[in-house]
Amino acid sequence: MNKKLAAALSGGAVLILTLSGCSDDSSKKVDDWAKTFCNSAQPQFKKITDANAAIQAQTRDDSKPADVQKTDSNAFQQISDAYKALGSAVDQAGAPPVKDGATTQQEAVKELNASSVAYANLKKKVDALNAGDQAAFAKGLEDIATELGKISSTGDASLKKLEAGDVGKAMQKQPGCQKQTPSAAASGAGAQADNSASPSASPSGSASPSGSASPSASESPKS
Repeated sequence: MNKKLAAALSGGAVLILTLSGCSDDSSKKVDDWAKTFCNSAQPQFKKITDANAAIQAQTRDDSKPADVQKTDSNAFQQISDAYKALGSAVDQAGAPPVKDGATTQQEAVKELNASSVAYANLKKKVDALNAGDQAAFAKGLEDIATELGKISSTGDASLKKLEAGDVGKAMQKQPGCQKQTPSAAASGAGAQADNSASPSASPSGSASPSGSASPSASESPKS
C-alpha cells in the first residue's frame, strides 16, 4: 500500500547530486564555496537517502498499516529537518561567486525552507490517517503521494540553477555532494521485502536534482 508513496518520493527532487558533465577547472573561490556547502550538506543528504530507503522498506504487501504510518511519519520528519538544515548550509556558505550568485542563493534557501515546511505538513497528514481502516488508509496514502509528487515537481527550479555551470561542476568534485548510500539501519528491512515489492522504486540517491528518475508512479497502493 506504500508503493505509490515510495515511487513519488523516489522520482522527486530530493537534492542528491549525481551531476553530469565534465569537471572543468573552476576558480578557487567557486571550489571553496562548493567545499564549504558540501561538507555541511553531506549529513543532510544522508538523512534524506535513509528516510527514502525506510519508506521503501515498507512497500511489502504484508506491511501493516500501523508500521507504514510510523515509518512514513518518521521519514517525513527526517526529510523536513534535512531540508531545513540544507537551507541553513546554503545560507551560511554565502552567495556563490558567480553571476547573480546572491539571488541564486536567496532563492535556493527559500525553496529549501519551503520544502521543509511541506514535508512537515505531510508528516501531519500521515499522522492523521486511520491505520485501523485499511481501505481508508490506503486511499489516504494515495492522496499524500499525489501531493508529494506536486511538491517534488514544483520546488527545484532554484536548486537546479544552483547546481548548474561552474558551481555545479565544483560541487560534483566534492564527496559530500555526491551520491549517498542508505545506511544499513534504513535499508536493512528492505532486504526482507518479497518479490511483490515495487522493483522500480529506488533510493533517492539514484535520482538527479531535477528528478530524472522515473519509477512506476502509476502503481496504485494495495489495500
